[in-house]
Amino acid sequence: MSQSASISEYFRTKIVVEKLNNPLGFALIIGITSMLGLAIGSLGLKMGILLFCAIVAVPLMIWVFINEQVGLAVCLVIGFSIQLSYKFGDYPVGTLLDGLTMFMVLAVFVKQIQKQDWSFAKSPISYYIMGWMGYSLIQVLNPNAQSILAWVYTVRSMTLLILLYFVCCYAFNSLERIKWILKFTIFLTLLAALYGLKQEWMGLADWERVWLYSDPLRAELIVQWGRERVFSIFSDPTTFGILMAYMAVFCVVLGMGSAFKPWQRVVLMLSAAAMILSMMYGGSRTPVVLIPAGFVFYVILTMRTDIMIFAGVFFLFGGALMMKGTSNPVILRVQSAFNPSEDASFEVREKSQEMIKPFIQKNPFGAGMGTTGIWGRRFSPNHWLAAFPPDSGYVRVAVEMGWIGLILYMAMLFKIQQQGVYYYVRVKDPQIKTIYLGLNVIVFLLIVASFPQEIIILLPTSIIFYISAAAIVRLKDYDPAFNEAIAAEQEANLNEEESAHELASTD
Repeated sequence: MSQSASISEYFRTKIVVEKLNNPLGFALIIGITSMLGLAIGSLGLKMGILLFCAIVAVPLMIWVFINEQVGLAVCLVIGFSIQLSYKFGDYPVGTLLDGLTMFMVLAVFVKQIQKQDWSFAKSPISYYIMGWMGYSLIQVLNPNAQSILAWVYTVRSMTLLILLYFVCCYAFNSLERIKWILKFTIFLTLLAALYGLKQEWMGLADWERVWLYSDPLRAELIVQWGRERVFSIFSDPTTFGILMAYMAVFCVVLGMGSAFKPWQRVVLMLSAAAMILSMMYGGSRTPVVLIPAGFVFYVILTMRTDIMIFAGVFFLFGGALMMKGTSNPVILRVQSAFNPSEDASFEVREKSQEMIKPFIQKNPFGAGMGTTGIWGRRFSPNHWLAAFPPDSGYVRVAVEMGWIGLILYMAMLFKIQQQGVYYYVRVKDPQIKTIYLGLNVIVFLLIVASFPQEIIILLPTSIIFYISAAAIVRLKDYDPAFNEAIAAEQEANLNEEESAHELASTD
């Protein structure tokens, strides 16, 4: 054996077999901690953190290249924690997520050099997504756009993360992988819900209160009705509340299915309860409306007697809660969600949308991506749309990308929903059918939530949305009965075509 081979075998044994539970591992730990101590002592905490990230990055990237599931898990962790990181400083976490996404896309292409099998992404959903991506990219040529930089920053949130859909389609090469990533998403959501309950029951931490009151506008948004609204690890109660709402309904849908073990169903129901309670403490109106909307869609899809009874009890309890007189600010806030006529923000939103309609109708390609909102104020502050608050995912698309862009965007969302319902009806495996039902509810609620909020482009919801779309594409591949039925249909159609061709030849 050569010297290089013996060295390679030595490190393989120490790292892979013994998992660094040896003197080499101890030496590495001591070396790394010593380097971090010196870096923090001489360069400061921020540089120490950056050095630690650099040390961890190399082995992590190798792991991500080998196993895309790890990369998706890291993306979820970043998506959940990105707003938390901004409370401590201006760390380039968003850029890190973009880089990780592109790295995983590159890994998929490298692995496909030999395989040359792209069947994992062959779906009507994929074609609609690619159409939307193409339109977003050619928006750089929009003559109405005020700033190329605004397009660059906006296309990151509107288009770049969509590439995760294709990574997910590739990574979901087994049913267990899909179930694992969904479990991990529920786990992260539950942690956020529990931290929200901690904020309500034990109060905000000192550093959270400093962050909250450092911005008067932020404090005005969160401190309402005589109380500090819960926002968990996120930057605002609305982003937090919408996440809690659709994930709570997702957990209930899975928990109501009979395909999972009893203890799993209990955990799912308890998780949903924690999410709903934490959402109520957040005090945002949109998530409150999403809960009954999700259950209505759930009942329509299933039409099962037991689910109808459950929904009836839920709406009876909810109706009683809405009519009950109370001085509790949390319940009052929930009740106000079903009385929009008394909501001043709702009236302002209606007036602004009515005002912008003529502009949308006259500009089929829009004013250019990044013209409104934060990027508009930053890159084109003199444009009149920079001060326009879209307050809706659909309004923003219509204003910035025109009614043509809105049609393409709505068509993409419709196709994802349509394919999800189609596969839910046709698959036979009880567990896969239940998961399809839950994913359909997530997609439906995000489509509904995009009317009053810009939610699909916000983290971590954007990542969850693309994971859901990819799971809708791949789940049916792991139902043998469904694939057998499809094969039988294809064979029958082929026989019919051959018979018709023979008949035509005879004539």
